[in-house]
Amino acid sequence: MSPRAGIAALAAGALLLLTACGQAETPRAETSTALPGTAAAAAGQPGERLFRLAEDYFEEALALNPLRATFLGDERYNDRLAIDIAALHRERVREMESRYLAAALEIDPEALAEQDRLTWEVFTAERRQTLEAFEFPFHLLPVNQMGGVPQVVAMLGSGESAQPFEDVADYENFLSRMDDFARWVDQAIENMREGMQRDVVQPRVIVDKMVPQLDELAAGPPEDTLFWAPVREFPAGVDEPARERLTGAWRAALNDTLLPAYARLRDFVRDEYRPASRASVGWTALPGGDAWYAYQVRTQTTTTLTPDEIHRLGLTEVSRIRAEMDRVRREVGFEGDLQAFFAHLKTDPQFFFDSPAAVLEAYRELKARIDGELPRLFSDFPKADYEIRPVEAFRAESAAGASYQEPSVDGSRPGIFYVNTFNLKAQPRYGTETLSLHEASPGHHFQISIQQELTDLPSVRRFGGETAYVEGWALYAESLGPALGMFKDPYQDYGRLNDEQLRAMRLVVDTGLHSKGWTRERAIQYMLDNSSLAETDVVAEVERYIAWPGQALAYKIGQLTIARLRRDAETALGERFDLKAWHSMILRGGALPMSVLSARNERWIAAQKASGTQGT
Repeated sequence: MSPRAGIAALAAGALLLLTACGQAETPRAETSTALPGTAAAAAGQPGERLFRLAEDYFEEALALNPLRATFLGDERYNDRLAIDIAALHRERVREMESRYLAAALEIDPEALAEQDRLTWEVFTAERRQTLEAFEFPFHLLPVNQMGGVPQVVAMLGSGESAQPFEDVADYENFLSRMDDFARWVDQAIENMREGMQRDVVQPRVIVDKMVPQLDELAAGPPEDTLFWAPVREFPAGVDEPARERLTGAWRAALNDTLLPAYARLRDFVRDEYRPASRASVGWTALPGGDAWYAYQVRTQTTTTLTPDEIHRLGLTEVSRIRAEMDRVRREVGFEGDLQAFFAHLKTDPQFFFDSPAAVLEAYRELKARIDGELPRLFSDFPKADYEIRPVEAFRAESAAGASYQEPSVDGSRPGIFYVNTFNLKAQPRYGTETLSLHEASPGHHFQISIQQELTDLPSVRRFGGETAYVEGWALYAESLGPALGMFKDPYQDYGRLNDEQLRAMRLVVDTGLHSKGWTRERAIQYMLDNSSLAETDVVAEVERYIAWPGQALAYKIGQLTIARLRRDAETALGERFDLKAWHSMILRGGALPMSVLSARNERWIAAQKASGTQGT
């Protein structure tokens, strides 16, 4: 799973890549940016005007979203944490989005060249989507077990993520961020109390997973916390007097500010919020929940598909993939039925690693194998490399089986393929090839890194991301395995199907939970009946869908769309179809909505027919 998600991720607390977040109620001085309508935005040809407008927007939005800047490697705002759920910030975001949408609509898309037209289509769609989000009280659900400010601050404070700790200024920056986090916590508690009054609260099953997370993050003494790591071993750029001063300041900040903030949030969630949480799990149980869920389905899939249509599509895909799984069962000579085969795959020791280190080594070996085969299918390659790391202990129990974090823009930090080694039974050997293809290359690392390196595109396209595209591409990347020499072992082929089945089941389960009244238990049983996923994995998946409604739909919808677009191009061009050129066209447009990508594919096919060439 990639952290690139649209505005709907705000509901789940996954704020890393929001299009815009606001500053604190009493903001520090910010970098000034040109407002649309000034000479900087209005002068020049339509394409130039649009590029400048998009760049102005990106700068203004980045100043309002310090965490996003940090993860992009932009250190200007590393001392800040936006109070992104406060009323003032929300109004500032609404005003900014409205202003830039109005300015973009003054530009005629018919007067734009291909890439500029894509920018206009993406930019206006995202502004409208963000503005529509204000119709729903996302800010009243600021925390869950999957991701959000408390988890991100812990990742940054561990010294193992995007927050740099190379000199004294870096340490001072995070000390300042600790102060902002304490204020964010107080705002979150205030918002959740309002949510309790308005019946906009998290399901109890989600709250029960939040409490132990916060327990671990609140526990002291400072020297025993993950936050102590940056001062346990200082870099060479910090001299001895500064080390002594910073160690004292760090201990005081943890004792007086950061750990008490986590404790306040934990105590509130455990003692006040949990009793007010709801027994239901579906989003439609919330006030206005039907419209709210429909919004999230539209924004996550970037299609007009309804929950009912997606549910039916999911049932069809689950049935098809089950038949393929049964084919593998027969191929390996297993004598029992499919359910017995599932049990065999979940319990036989031959299918599992004996240590976290062995898991990581297997993925590192795969990296070398896959990288050597990629030139057969691609002519575009990322400059950035990636590393393979285990998921941090504090979030491993509730985290997905794997995830990816993009590299910094300046190349100082590589991409990170996180592997969850918390439960070895949830990382079977037969799943390694498909997971590597999905999370690393040619999946998330490949696509996201190439997108960031498209310096001729405006920043909103280089660093933006539609979940349906980003995750759809990663699933499509799995299908390239045979052409890259993967899946020759029938059990690895089964692993591919098992992962594909997961994404198909998501279509059924997400819509079942949030539009058809399914219980958590029914959803878990459905997934156990149709795959060999470990039960701990299934439980984490279902609870993820409860916390992030609609997000999991994007994967399969995006994959099916991209696969269809390739078939359309192959059919239309016949022997003239060039897969490398088609991949370049798909990758060099960045992460587009499915509707925009479909139109781009049609224009590309027409251009190939007209020119007789296969350029992008």
